[in-house]
Amino acid sequence: MGTPSRRGGTPLPALGTVAMGSAAGRWILLVSILGSGLAGIDATVVNVALPAIGGSLGAGFTGLQWTVTAYTLTLAAFILLGGSLADRFGRRRMFIVGVVWFAAASMLCGLAPGIGTLIAARTLQGIGGALLTPGSLAILQATFAPGDRAKAIGAWSGLSGVATAIGPFLGGWLVEHASWRWVFLINAPVAALVVFLALRYVPESRDPAAAPRLDIAGAALGVVALGGITYGLLEQPSQGITALPVLGALVLGVAAGVAFGVVEWRSTSPMVPLDIFRSRQFTAANLVTFTVYGGFGAVFFLLIIQLQVVSGFSPLAAGVSILPITFIMLALSSASGALAYRIGPRLQMSVGPAVCALGLVLMLRIGPDASYVADVLPGVAVFGLGLAIMVAPLTATALSSAPVDRAGLASGVNNAVARAAGLLAIAVLPAFAGLGGDDYTRPEAFNAGFDRAMWGAVAVLLVGAAIAAISISNHALDEAGHTPGEPGEALRDVARIHTSPHPHPQVIASHCAVAAPPQLIDCGEGADDTSHR
Repeated sequence: MGTPSRRGGTPLPALGTVAMGSAAGRWILLVSILGSGLAGIDATVVNVALPAIGGSLGAGFTGLQWTVTAYTLTLAAFILLGGSLADRFGRRRMFIVGVVWFAAASMLCGLAPGIGTLIAARTLQGIGGALLTPGSLAILQATFAPGDRAKAIGAWSGLSGVATAIGPFLGGWLVEHASWRWVFLINAPVAALVVFLALRYVPESRDPAAAPRLDIAGAALGVVALGGITYGLLEQPSQGITALPVLGALVLGVAAGVAFGVVEWRSTSPMVPLDIFRSRQFTAANLVTFTVYGGFGAVFFLLIIQLQVVSGFSPLAAGVSILPITFIMLALSSASGALAYRIGPRLQMSVGPAVCALGLVLMLRIGPDASYVADVLPGVAVFGLGLAIMVAPLTATALSSAPVDRAGLASGVNNAVARAAGLLAIAVLPAFAGLGGDDYTRPEAFNAGFDRAMWGAVAVLLVGAAIAAISISNHALDEAGHTPGEPGEALRDVARIHTSPHPHPQVIASHCAVAAPPQLIDCGEGADDTSHR
């Protein structure tokens, strides 16, 4: 294995040799965390800034929806392709390209003169996120010594989770004391630091076994499918389902979705090999994922606006209000995952969504002049408890239900399903609740719509709980060659794949190292050492 060198002749560490406690290891870990943190923080700070953005740019409620969904759409559609590009053309190279792209798009967001320009810039920002996020983890895989890779991934996951948790606090502070534009502009100096450190400390790496062809057609069809359906759902309340642009977009989206399936089935190098869905448990786990993430996908979007517009919270207070969810997840996810291996995942995957639904019912107390302790905290805490009960078993089931050598693909598909569900939820739930126009500026109208949306989300979550109770087997985490019910074996195998010297290309390309709703990855030396993303 050769020794890369940086400009000036100073050698960079050889691939696969970096120790966790070394200076090189600390610098590489910092680069990876800062890079993934750019996308992770951005996914949370924008929600806090939405009312300010709408007021500044004169945007309607649909414009605020697009501000969130435009980023999610391209990130979800291109994330697997981004990983393939990194494996083929160089992980450091694509990581740097993604960081620069993301920073440039962030500047466009911060300088946007109108809501249309902001939405277009957010679309570009999602592409940058899709390029940089797979590379942030892949760099650790390639550079750290085999015995230290799991520890490095664990540190990356935990610290990235902390960075993401900072997002609501940072966004609220910037909106309150500076301007919503700084939510985006602050990305530029951080990106410059990341690029400098990556060039100075990170060696280049590629996967010699990377797929010979890139699935460009699949990625393009994925964008058209998600974009068409999302546009139709977002515009239907204002234009009507029979309006030509709405109907045309929906038809185009569905047709592109069918074409995507055909292309993936026939391709020799598909982005999403459809035969992975031959596993009934994998299909069931992703159906549960789609349902429950669809149930609460719009909750954070609506809750932050409700707290500011209806309850009178400042942007900073609204952002901080949801932090208990992250803390509860960090505290309980590991124990929840271990319990699932002892008793099977069905009970937690059925109870967790129901507890989340109870949390949303408690959130109905959030109204005019709401008290944080009496009205906000109970719902937020119960909702976080439901997530902690559900997420670890759900993600572990999705990974364990696929062949071990495709665990990375399974993780990526499950994450993409969660992201797509959240994308559609932001389009569907507000429409179901009758929210639109300038409702976000009228407390009484928004409060009524918020209540209807929460009841709709409760219904979807209960459907998800029922699907899990019917379709998930308590043996879903048992694999051939392992003792049924033995904790940790499935995720230990995932760790072996992720820390092998030459991982399957899809493992790195599609690992759940993205800024998504809460996902769990195996980041330690055993299954009980799990971390929340």
